Order: sequence, then structure tokens, then C-alpha cells
Amino acid sequence: TALPQGLTAGTWNIDPIHSEFTFTARHAGVSKVRGHFEEIAGSVNVGETLEDSAVSAEASANSINTRNEQRDGHLKSGDFFLAEEHPKLSFKSTAIKADGADEFETVGELTMRGVTKEVAFATEFAGVATDPNGNQVAGLSATATVNRKDFGMSFEAVLGGGELLVSDKIKIELELELVKA
Repeated sequence: TALPQGLTAGTWNIDPIHSEFTFTARHAGVSKVRGHFEEIAGSVNVGETLEDSAVSAEASANSINTRNEQRDGHLKSGDFFLAEEHPKLSFKSTAIKADGADEFETVGELTMRGVTKEVAFATEFAGVATDPNGNQVAGLSATATVNRKDFGMSFEAVLGGGELLVSDKIKIELELELVKA
């Protein structure tokens, strides 16, 4: 499949200043709690075709931020990310498949807490531009839903009405700005 318009072969690095790795969990069955990882890095090696391209990215588990220090500490603990033993979350693509002109599926191995599972991200290409410094930049958005228990995050707290304190399903959203190397 041809590359999206404007995207050229080569290495495109994630610009952490203009990128976000966020997640959303349901709390007590009624509200959504959002958080993000402040330290992210990675690259997209764009081949001659979409299928020849590859994504590699990581985040620091200790850089988790939900705007609540106590909750962040709990998320870094053995109940969730076990950040001391597994300081990095990582993703390596295994396949990229076109799903329209600017939409594709990025399938790969997501590793959290030392557990690796296949995850498919619905990915949207936002285009290419030249930034004020003359760099070529490209935008990507990607979303996936994972079950935290698949990664060994088995913390369980059930409320009186049967609601989970923390949902099993976690939505991951990525907003990436890539800079051509």
C-alpha cells in the first residue's frame, strides 16, 4: 500500500514535547480518570510502503501522572505497573495494514509490567508540515483498548453495588508528532 500523502521513507522520531501517551480508566463505574506518561520516546521507520514500515516506542513507568500523587504512587506499585522492576513500557509493531487513505491498523507487541501482548491500534495519519525550524513533521493519532489484567495488573476492589473501583478495560490514546531525522 502506498504511503499517505506527504509521508516519505526514512526515520521519523517522536517529538516528546508535542506528543502525548494518555490513558483512561473508569473509576467506581461512574467517572473517568485520565492520566499520561510524561517521558516517552520512539520512532517510526517509514519504508517504501506502509507494510514495510515499523514503529518502536517506549514510556517510563515512573513518569505516570494522573494529577494525584497518592494515586500515581499506587499505579507505580505492584498492584499495577510494578515500576521498580519494570521501568519501561514498550511497543514494537509487527504489522501495519491500510484501512483507508489516511487510516490504518498498527499491530504489535505491547509490553507492560514485563508481560507482552499483541495489541492493535486504530491509527490515523494527520498529515505532514514544515515546523518553524524548517523540520518536516508528521502527525499520528492512535487508540486501543486493553484489559489491564492481561498484563498482570490484578488489583481488585469491588464496591457495594458490584462496581469495580478501577475498570479492567483501559483506553490508550496516542497523539504523536514525528520529526524527520
